[in-house]
Parts: sequence; C-alpha cells; structure tokens
Amino acid sequence: MQPPVAAVVEAHGTLERLLAGLNDQQVAEASALPGWSRGHVLAHLTDNARMFARLAEHALRGDLVAGYDGGVDERNAIIEATAGRNAAEHRAELATHTAALEAVWARADDVDWSRPVTFRNADLAATVFARWRETWIHMVDLELGVRPDDWPEDLAAHAIDFLLDRLPAGTRLRAEDVRRQWSVGDGQPGTVVTGRVRDLAAWLAGRTPASSPVAAEGLPALGPWPAHPPQRLDPV
Repeated sequence: MQPPVAAVVEAHGTLERLLAGLNDQQVAEASALPGWSRGHVLAHLTDNARMFARLAEHALRGDLVAGYDGGVDERNAIIEATAGRNAAEHRAELATHTAALEAVWARADDVDWSRPVTFRNADLAATVFARWRETWIHMVDLELGVRPDDWPEDLAAHAIDFLLDRLPAGTRLRAEDVRRQWSVGDGQPGTVVTGRVRDLAAWLAGRTPASSPVAAEGLPALGPWPAHPPQRLDPV
C-alpha cells in the first residue's frame, strides 16, 4: 500500500500553524494526557520524528536498527529531558526533525516502502501511517483548538483499522456518515456500535468525540492499545 506521505506533510503543516502563537506559559501547562505538559507532548512529537527518520535512513541502506537502543526507558528519558524547552525551542526542534523526516521519505521509491523496520516489525510504509496517527492524535492532546472533528476522514478510518483490536471479538462498528462497517474477528456478531467515523475513531483512540458513539447494549470496554511485537534486528 502506498503510504500517505503527502497527508503527513499536510498534518505537519497544520501542527506548525497551530504552534505559531504558542508561548512559554502555554508550553508548561497541562496537556490532555495525564502527567504530561504540552511540552511533554511536543517533546514526544519531536523525538518521534527523529526516531522515524533514523529508522528510514537505515532502512534505505538495507539495515535494521532499533528505534531506541535503550528501549522505552531511553524514549521516556528523552521526553523528560526535552519537555522543558521554551516555546521557540520546541518550534525550532520540531521543524528541524520533521523536515529531516520528510527529506528521508522523499528519497524512497516504491520498492523502498516495503523495506523492513523494527517498529512493530513492519515496513517503512507503516512508519508513515504511524506518524500520521501520532501527529493528528497528539494535536488533540495539546488542547490548542484541534479536535477529532478536524481529523481527515481517511485518517479517522485508518485509525479505526489500527485500533480495532481494542474491541471484543464480535463487535461491529458502523460509521453512518461514510456508510462503512468494521467487524472484529470471525465469531458470532455481538455489540453493534454506531456513530460518525471521526467519533468512532476518537472513542477508540481514548479521546473525547464530538458525539459519543452508541450501542444498544452499552459501549464495550476498550482493551489496551495495540502492543508492539518484540523487535527483530535480523534482516528478512
């Protein structure tokens, strides 16, 4: 599948405009994520771009490397160490790393997108989809005016595809505004959840939808976010 590079570049532009007037006080204020300031969210988005660019650079050479040599502890340490930047520093660092990521992607051809990466034991194309999710979902977490209703329709549908495993087997989702349906597993039909595509995606992502999806039996409890498989470092 051709990854949505242009859509991610557009999302980066939206994020840049969103942060244009951000001041130091706003950076230090709480985000929608428990325990994280806006600075933590921006530090994560910045380092996420750096990490994906690292994976892409090595993938284009036919190499596999870990996203973080020190695993999740390294990731968390980087976020904590850089969350306290001021607004101008956050904007500059984010711009630098998103530009570097986009530049690496611009060198990829159709064959390159299928090159393996350690991120979710997937391929290079999967990191583009992941960056698309990260950028739009965390823009909501910044609480600067972007809401799930602002998500592109294609992004919302992709988020549902990615997050569907959070639902019990047999659950069906019906997006009434785009006339699309998703089913979980091959078992007997269970709960049917209906709503608009962006509201279904926001609910599955643990964010607040404009209008809550509904189900006759009540909304099912969501399971954990899709887990990362163990990393592989041997080329395939």
